[in-house]
Amino acid sequence: MDKIIFIICDGLSDRPIREFGGKTPLEKAHTHNLDKLVQNGLVGLIHTVDRGIRPGSDVAHLSLFGYDPKKYYTGRGIFETIGISMDIKPGDIAFRGNFATVDNHMIVRDRRAGRIDHTKELIDALSKIKIKGIQIFLKKGVGHRVGVVLRGKNLSDQITDVDPHDLNKKILIANSRDGKSASQKTAEIINEFTLKSYNLLKNHPFNIKRQKNKLPLANILLVRGGSQMTNIPSFKEKYDLKAACIAGAGLYKGIAKSLGMDIIETKGTTGKPDSEIKNKIEKAINILKDYDFIFIHIKGADSLSEDGNYEGKRQFIEKIDHALKELINLKNVMIVVTADHTTSSKLKIHTADPVPVVISYRDIHTDDVSSFGEHEAHKGRLGHIKGIELMPILLDYLGKAPLYGA
Repeated sequence: MDKIIFIICDGLSDRPIREFGGKTPLEKAHTHNLDKLVQNGLVGLIHTVDRGIRPGSDVAHLSLFGYDPKKYYTGRGIFETIGISMDIKPGDIAFRGNFATVDNHMIVRDRRAGRIDHTKELIDALSKIKIKGIQIFLKKGVGHRVGVVLRGKNLSDQITDVDPHDLNKKILIANSRDGKSASQKTAEIINEFTLKSYNLLKNHPFNIKRQKNKLPLANILLVRGGSQMTNIPSFKEKYDLKAACIAGAGLYKGIAKSLGMDIIETKGTTGKPDSEIKNKIEKAINILKDYDFIFIHIKGADSLSEDGNYEGKRQFIEKIDHALKELINLKNVMIVVTADHTTSSKLKIHTADPVPVVISYRDIHTDDVSSFGEHEAHKGRLGHIKGIELMPILLDYLGKAPLYGA
């Protein structure tokens, strides 16, 4: 059977940049290899979740893999913690945490504390926080990210976030979503933990040193995405495809693990703009004999957009394109390249704009599109689809789509 290499470039698409003459970073970049895939493939646009919805990466990935987020998504925390190999037990509540910078009035000034990376000293300090009747587990993720797990009796994931998700806003008070005692208790625990994290970190020697060096303080841990383990049909059960994941960041490994994909570790895979993309592509080619579906996640474009670095994003897209050269002449392999969402380099946030997709494969319908970009993709034969519709289309081209009716 032919194979699929499915590449999701996180935050790849963008909005027009005035400094680029109205082109996006993707359109401004020299993308010789992506354009070759387009010229030998089928092109279109995807709203990864739905029109008018700004997708998180987690729900977008679920949707692109053909899993309805409304049915299977419980929150980001469980994917993050599974992805960094934390021990999760039934009843545990998992969160994704960000080291952040707040001022004396608890106004968020930097949600990522300058994209701080070396955080072991801070995590060791936070691990000393005690809350009666609760065990708290923390583990470093990529960069500023931390996995947080609460273990105890009568806990619930039905709570709101303390992270306001925007700059220059005060941190929020976690509240119960369902009014039940378990969620009220859990919200109180998170509020207590958040305040204790601030009191412990604000005068920590690590931050005193950062202040002297004029670096953003990592003076609070903001947790979000509270969730529990849930039963999701595996990729093998759903599609009869043996699947593997090559990714750097914990969130994407966690999503893949939850779907039963094997995690393939790759040298130089950091989940940041310095990630060795070429190593990911080479690894995928090397394991094709063992897998039917290989998911490759490439993160850097999203981070650069969120920092407003549209020139750096353009350069990173060219780095992606260079790495894709090895895929151009593969036989009996379907190559799919898309994004999980648009990230605006001007707004520095995810937006609801659709993302381009190319499906390059033998004996596939082609169209008149010659380059891979947001504006050109709307001309493609694939048209305008939702993320959840992509996998059935891929299966149909493989001859594996189920027959409807007699």
